Amino acid sequence: MTGTPKISKASLVCAVFCTFAAGTMLPASADESKPAAITEVDILKLAGVVATPALADSMPAAIKAAGVLKVATDLTPPISFHSDEGTLVGIDADLAAALGVILQVKVQMTDVGSGAAIVPSILSKRFDMTVSGINDDPELEKQVDVIDYMFDATTIMTIKGNPLGIKGMADLCGRSVAVPVGTFQERMVEAASTRCATPIKLLTIPKMPDVLQAVRTGRADATVNGYATSVYTTEHQTGNGKGLQALPDVRLAVGYLGMLTAKNNPQLRDAVVGALQQMVDSGAYETIMKKWGLGPLAVKTIKVNDATSMPAE
Repeated sequence: MTGTPKISKASLVCAVFCTFAAGTMLPASADESKPAAITEVDILKLAGVVATPALADSMPAAIKAAGVLKVATDLTPPISFHSDEGTLVGIDADLAAALGVILQVKVQMTDVGSGAAIVPSILSKRFDMTVSGINDDPELEKQVDVIDYMFDATTIMTIKGNPLGIKGMADLCGRSVAVPVGTFQERMVEAASTRCATPIKLLTIPKMPDVLQAVRTGRADATVNGYATSVYTTEHQTGNGKGLQALPDVRLAVGYLGMLTAKNNPQLRDAVVGALQQMVDSGAYETIMKKWGLGPLAVKTIKVNDATSMPAE
């Protein structure tokens, strides 16, 4: 991939997140907790989501022969979650369905249960790729190829009303903080704890819904979480216990979320990049992002292993 010009952190943060900070959050719907997924019929109506023989023919021979693309995901609303009927829905489900149309394969999308299982699912060759809200970083790129398909950042979530007056990472010292196991956010909290006079009490939990539930029920004081998930959860409260609140002015570690493919599978990687860029150019990608209220997180160009272009913290 070609290099990306360095840009200031302040410029990138504003370009990506000023819409959210200004109060344009997520739209309400008839059923706020469970928006409907884009159906196959809806996907086929989007410009650019059409069978594209050149891209389909470039897919790995084994996938073409099977006619099936095996995709791993985990639950991080609105990136991916279950509808009331148990169907996987969200940005990733919609993008995966569109990829299936363009690449002329049946997409089998499976919830692997936790974010910590995402990378192993590719390294073990259990799945062909992941379509999951996993943060790109240089360490991840040493293990797998990362297709950077949307922006995200990290923020803090507390009980609604923020009764502890948390304003930043320093205010988490001595507090209990829940994070998903094996994630970028877990490493962030561990690093922050080393700077505390009283260490952070880190509570690692496999599944994102259970992380959020730990804060709702008072088991944890806060969670350090992806910005997209946190903003969505603030507007679409689910689960038992007290409501949650993202701290929208806290935007840390601005970077990408990525889809993962194996290092030895460049044919699949390049076919997916081509299909996603076709969706970006046609406007289909932006339509999907806006449907889930995350238009400000849309990228203009699909890149691979581009984490180092992001501003350093």
